[in-house]
Amino acid sequence: MSHSSTLIASDIEAYLHQHENKDLLRLLTCGSVDDGKSTLIGRLLYDTKLIFEDHLSTLHKDNARVGNAGESLDLALLVDGLQSEREQGITIDVAYRYFSTEKRKFIIADCPGHEQYTRNMATGASNCELAIVMIDARKGLLTQTRRHSYIVNKLGIRHVVVAINKMDLVNFDQAVFDGIKADYQAMAAQLGIKDVHYVPLSALTGDNVVSNSDNMPWYTGPSLMALLEGMEINRDQNLDLMRFPVQFVNRPDDGFRGYCGTLASGILRKGDEVVALPSGQKSTVTAIVTFDGELESIAPNNAITVTLADEIDISRGDMLVHADTAPVSTDRLTASLVWMAQDTLKSRHDYDFKFATHNVTGRITNIVHKIDINNFETLTANELALNEIGVVELQLNAPVAVDHYADIRKTGAFIVIDRLSNITVAAGMVEALHSSQEAQQSRSYTAAEVALNHYIREHFPEWETKPIK
Repeated sequence: MSHSSTLIASDIEAYLHQHENKDLLRLLTCGSVDDGKSTLIGRLLYDTKLIFEDHLSTLHKDNARVGNAGESLDLALLVDGLQSEREQGITIDVAYRYFSTEKRKFIIADCPGHEQYTRNMATGASNCELAIVMIDARKGLLTQTRRHSYIVNKLGIRHVVVAINKMDLVNFDQAVFDGIKADYQAMAAQLGIKDVHYVPLSALTGDNVVSNSDNMPWYTGPSLMALLEGMEINRDQNLDLMRFPVQFVNRPDDGFRGYCGTLASGILRKGDEVVALPSGQKSTVTAIVTFDGELESIAPNNAITVTLADEIDISRGDMLVHADTAPVSTDRLTASLVWMAQDTLKSRHDYDFKFATHNVTGRITNIVHKIDINNFETLTANELALNEIGVVELQLNAPVAVDHYADIRKTGAFIVIDRLSNITVAAGMVEALHSSQEAQQSRSYTAAEVALNHYIREHFPEWETKPIK
C-alpha cells in the first residue's frame, strides 16, 4: 500500500491538507507513433501504486483481449480509452491522467504520435510546463520527433525530458543512448531549447522509470520520476506583469459587484491601483475573494473574484492591469499559427479571434511564411494546410490588449474560429505587435446613446456590450 493510501485510511483530513499544499506540474508525453508514450504513463501509474483494484482487474481482462505487449501487461491500455485506440494500439485523442506522489501533484497529457493528429498534440501542450519527448532507441530521431519538439518550443514549454525508450531492445547499450543524445542536442541547439534532460529507460519493463535500473549501471542520473518530482518550475511564472482577464461579472444583488476570472500573471494585492482595458478607467482593489475566503494577495493561475472601490464600467473580455505595466492595445499583429482544419487557410478571409476572454473579428491579411518541420527552414506560402505551421499577419476589427507570447502565454495566445461552422481552425501565438490603424473618423455618439450603452452594460453584462464614447 502506498503512503497516500495509508494516510487516506488513517487520517483523511491530514491527507487532504497534504494534497492541497503540493506543487502541481502539468506535463505531456509526445514523440513519434509507437515510441511508447501511453505505456510510459501506464508504467508511472502502475509502479507508483496509483491504480485501483477494479481498474487493475479490468486491465488484465483488456490485456487478454486487445493487449499488444505479448506476455507482459499492456500498460498503455490504462491511458488509451477510445475503442479505436485500443484496437489499433495507437493514441488518437489527448488523454489526461491525474496522479500524485509524496512530493508533487501531476496532470499528464498523453498526446498522439501520428502526423494527422498534430493538432491534438498542440492542444494538449498548450497548458503544460514540461514535455517528455519519447524516442525509440532502435529508430532515433524521426520526423514527428522533430515536429513535436518544434511545437513544444513554439508553445513556450521551457523544460524538456528526452526519454530514450525501449533500451531493453538494444541490450541497454550506452553507445545507442549517447548517439541519440548527441543528435537531439544538436536539434535542441538549433531550436533554442535550453533546459533538456536525458533518461534511458524501458517503459515496458520499468527500467529507470520510477527507480534506477541495475541494467544500466553506466547511467548515473536520476530516474524519470525523481526528475519530474524535482523539476523547478516556479521561476517560469511572470510575476512582474499583472494581467487579470475578466471572465464574468458577478452581481447577485445591489450590494455586491465582483469581477471573476483567473489571474494570468503577476501578483495582485489588496489596495493596488488597477486600470481597466480597453476603457482606461482606474480604481483600487478593495477585496480579493477566493474559495478559501478573502486574501491580501494572490499569485498567478488562481481563480478569484475582485471587487473595486469604484463602480467603473467593466464586462467580460476586459482586462485589469497595473497602470505602469499595461500591455499594448493594437489591431495589427504578427503571430505563429498552427492550422487545425481540413480546409486550407487562405488570407483575406474573415474569422473570429479569441484572446483570453476577449472576442474580436478580423482577418489574416498575409501568410509571411510556413515552416518546414524537417529542417526548420522557412518557405513562401499562399496557404496553410492541416497541421502546417506558419507565421501570419492579422488585422482585427478592434484593438485588443495582448502581450508577446514569450512574455505571458495566457495573454499572448489566441484561437481562430470559423464564423460559419464555429469550429476552432487554428491556435496562434503573438510574435510581434504593430501600431493600431484605427480609422480616425470615428462615429460621434449622442449623450442619449452613451447613456443607453452604459445602462445595458451595467444591468445586462451577459450581453457583452462594448463601451462607446
